[in-house]
Amino acid sequence: MSSQTDSPADSSAIAREALRISHVKFRWDPTQPPLVYPEITLDAGEHLFLRGPSGSGKSTLLSLLGGLILPDTGTLSLLGTDLAGLTSGQRDRFRADHVGVIFQQFNLVPYLTTLDNVMLPCRLSRKRRRRALPTAEQEAESLLTALGIPQSHWHRRVTGLSVGQQQRVAAARALTGGPELILADEPTSALDSDNRDRFIELLLGLAAEKHSSVVFVSHDQSLAERFDRQLALQVTP
Repeated sequence: MSSQTDSPADSSAIAREALRISHVKFRWDPTQPPLVYPEITLDAGEHLFLRGPSGSGKSTLLSLLGGLILPDTGTLSLLGTDLAGLTSGQRDRFRADHVGVIFQQFNLVPYLTTLDNVMLPCRLSRKRRRRALPTAEQEAESLLTALGIPQSHWHRRVTGLSVGQQQRVAAARALTGGPELILADEPTSALDSDNRDRFIELLLGLAAEKHSSVVFVSHDQSLAERFDRQLALQVTP
C-alpha cells in the first residue's frame, strides 16, 4: 500500500498531536499480504479526509485508531498514549473518554429515544459528562437543534426517524461531551447531495467549535476540499 498526503506533519507540535502512526502493519488473514500504513500525524483540531479503493484498509485504520484492534507491528498513539500499552478494558475506557465514532450503519440503540442516544457517551464516560456544557442534556439538545432534528422527535425512539435523521443523531452522539477525536466511516453514503453537503458543513463546523480532530473516510472525492488534509490509501499489488 502506498499513500499520498498534502500536508507534512509538524514535528514541533507533539504536545498538540491528536494521533501519530508509525510503521504500522496489520494482517487479517495470515495467508494474505499485510495492510501497510504510511506515517500519519494529525494535530489537535485538524480534519483529515481519507480515501482509497476497497481493500486499501480504510475501515481497518479506523478500527486501529479506535483501539478495537492492535497493529501487528509499528506504533499508534492517540493524544500521546500508545494504545498497545493498554489492556483491552483500558482501551475501551480510553475510547469512551476521548473518541467519538460515526458508524456507516449508525449503530444507534433502537430501544432508546433520540435524546437518550445522544446522551449515551456522557452516561458511559465521566470525562465526557464533565465536558458537556452546561449539562449533558442541554448539550445534547443543542446538538440536535444544530443538526436540524425537531424537538418533537427528541423523545421518540430512533427507529421512528428517517435514515437522514438517524445519521444526524449519530453525529450528535459522536460530538457530545467534546471528544478529542471523531472517527467517521462513510457517514454520508445514504444521503442525497443536498443533505450530504449540509451534514458535512454541520459536522465540521461543530467539530471546529469543540476543537475536535476528525478522520473522515469516504469514496466521495468531491468532499475532500472541505478538509484540512487528505490522505489516499492504495492497494499494493
